[in-house]
Amino acid sequence: MTRELREILGAIPSVDRILEDPAFGEVVAVLGRRLAADLVREDLDRLRHGALERPTAAAALVRDAAPAAVAGRVRAAGERVLAPRPAPVLNATGVVVHTNLGRSVLSRPAAERLAETARHFVDLEYDLARGGRGHRQDHLAPLLRILFPGSAGIVVNNNAAAILIALRALARGREVVVSRGELVEIGGSFRVPEILAASGARLREVGTTNRTRVGDYQAALGPRTGAILKVHTSNFRIVGFTEDAGVAELAPLARSAGVPLVVDWGSGDLVDLGPAGIADEVPVGELIADGADVVTFSGDKLLGGPQAGFAVGRPDLIRKMARDPMARVCRIDRIVLAAVHATLRAYVTGRAWEEVPTLVMLTLSREAIAARAQRAVEALRAACPDAAIEVVPGVSRSGGGSSPMGEIPTALIAVTGRGDRAAHRLERRLRDGTPAVIARIHEDRVLLDLRTVPEDSDDTLVSRVAQALSPVRR
Repeated sequence: MTRELREILGAIPSVDRILEDPAFGEVVAVLGRRLAADLVREDLDRLRHGALERPTAAAALVRDAAPAAVAGRVRAAGERVLAPRPAPVLNATGVVVHTNLGRSVLSRPAAERLAETARHFVDLEYDLARGGRGHRQDHLAPLLRILFPGSAGIVVNNNAAAILIALRALARGREVVVSRGELVEIGGSFRVPEILAASGARLREVGTTNRTRVGDYQAALGPRTGAILKVHTSNFRIVGFTEDAGVAELAPLARSAGVPLVVDWGSGDLVDLGPAGIADEVPVGELIADGADVVTFSGDKLLGGPQAGFAVGRPDLIRKMARDPMARVCRIDRIVLAAVHATLRAYVTGRAWEEVPTLVMLTLSREAIAARAQRAVEALRAACPDAAIEVVPGVSRSGGGSSPMGEIPTALIAVTGRGDRAAHRLERRLRDGTPAVIARIHEDRVLLDLRTVPEDSDDTLVSRVAQALSPVRR
């Protein structure tokens, strides 16, 4: 290291000197001294390393160490660290239950109950009538009994946990018979065989990828069998030369063998979604009526609630699950419980179609969306007269691993790009702003589906698109 370089590095002020400089007072007031000090240290270290790597630029880098310059960079970095996360976004993809965007949006009553519960002590595990210890599942039991007459239920933190607990409690150390066509991989690279192995049960595959008959299950049953498992095939469908044994066919076989029929029905719809154009999802209640002993499902998919895992079915089997140690490990907290309770209330009172955002979005008509899209396009044409914007027909999807073949007619706002990768640049600008707008790209067009955008956010969407189309970046 040359003497000149040592002198330049020695001119970089200390962290304390920067923090005490009058130019830095407002930054400390906003970020707090601890965060400000950490960020100043990182910033000065970056300047020192830059000077060592590029000695010829060292003098210019040291000028960047002036307190006012450091204050600007540190404040910007601190605001990024402290910005609320996860950040709200506008989902313009048309995927109603979008896993990467948080799946279902909570209803207003559920969100209000969640906030209220977070701010107060609650009778989570306290029996007000007896003045003694209670059980958190008791708050949900009355609603579950109404929704699933004759059945009991427990709720844990997600559906993977629910199926894990079911297999542990009902078939640990024994074989679980599963069709090869249902050994699926769910989100996050978790696979059914791995969940089954974690439960302590042993996998017994039957049938083939595309065809599994009742006889295949029957041939696999024996003294080592602990359960028959039927799995929702989630994100895909096998079509063509196929055969599948349904719940109604497997239930008598399970009863005759004296083993439970467990159904992992991840999508978790509680109502007939035929009116929404989703004909390949069976409500959970129908599966129980067909003879399923335990059905597990998600709370944040088609049910439209928070992340949770439900298990409903035979009371004796549910009690076994509730006693398993994993039920405590995977239990829901008071905040999620409050949101689950408020969501189930909407179904019990018959208000789910009007109150639960997931169901509202699924049942919006193409005509209603087209009218909103046309108003948005007219506003965008007025703001950006040179842009190529139009309303085109398209399809929305339910998402969340449900109805992979289902397509819901919709109307899309299409913005055609000009020039190489113009659509990709526009999509990136939409993601970069606040709020971020998440859209689709198809054939060099950015597509925006208002099905998944709250109607009171249409003006915000128009403003963000106009901003992204502007040749002057924000």
